[in-house]
Amino acid sequence: MTNRRLSAIVKDQSPAILPDYATLREACCLMASRSVGSVLVVDGQKRLSGIISGRDAVRALSLGLDPTTTTLGQVMTKAPVTIGPTDSAIDALRLMWDGGFRHLPVVDGDRIVGVISRGDFKGMEIDRMDLEQHLWETMR
Repeated sequence: MTNRRLSAIVKDQSPAILPDYATLREACCLMASRSVGSVLVVDGQKRLSGIISGRDAVRALSLGLDPTTTTLGQVMTKAPVTIGPTDSAIDALRLMWDGGFRHLPVVDGDRIVGVISRGDFKGMEIDRMDLEQHLWETMR
């Protein structure tokens, strides 16, 4: 179970994607309508250029930015950390833990395959990560 590949998790996934010129409002509406916590942002060549999460949106709104005129290119996390579809679920969890983020784009070269979040993982994967974190903290 802990060797599950990400391709199995994102199989048949249709991630939420918007261009970098889309507005913050559009991203929030898309996240709400799809019940997802992030939107992948693409450039003019449809390559991944960033990611925006619900937390990013709240941060932007708290700064007083107008969601109808603020573009994703202005508020996204640029050049996000990514992972490949043949990588393991535990590798993804490690990346997310080490980076302090909840959403991780899955890409194959320039092709967007999907996006994973902590909720996509099984109990054994979470348990293994929790054990690793505990061991790491104990050894410090």
